[in-house]
Amino acid sequence: MAIVRFFDPAGTRFGIPTYPFGLAPAGLATRRQLRARGLRPGGQEVAAQVLWNSRRYRCGVRAAYLYRIESAKPVRPMTAARRAALAAAMAARRTCPTCRRDAGYVIPASLGGCTACTYDEQRVA
Repeated sequence: MAIVRFFDPAGTRFGIPTYPFGLAPAGLATRRQLRARGLRPGGQEVAAQVLWNSRRYRCGVRAAYLYRIESAKPVRPMTAARRAALAAAMAARRTCPTCRRDAGYVIPASLGGCTACTYDEQRVA
């Protein structure tokens, strides 16, 4: 049974306190849960983990690391410089290296260019 298999609050089997999915104690949260509260781990060590069996991805056991909410720090505010850097990075991901136009979407790495350039090259070849 998975509940017994992953229940190790003392951390003797897994090295850190481990809980089955949905049974973590109050006061601990994942990165996403912290972010939803406007917090970040802030350099603290992992306090515990949640383990569960994953049939969906067929990769065996999945893990989510838990952090203490009282030790979490507020998320750093978005500055004008960070916003500009993020906009430039996203613009670079949307710019086709062949025709140098903004494709309006993030260009897939598998294509290496916008769909117009990629499929034009395939027709010529």
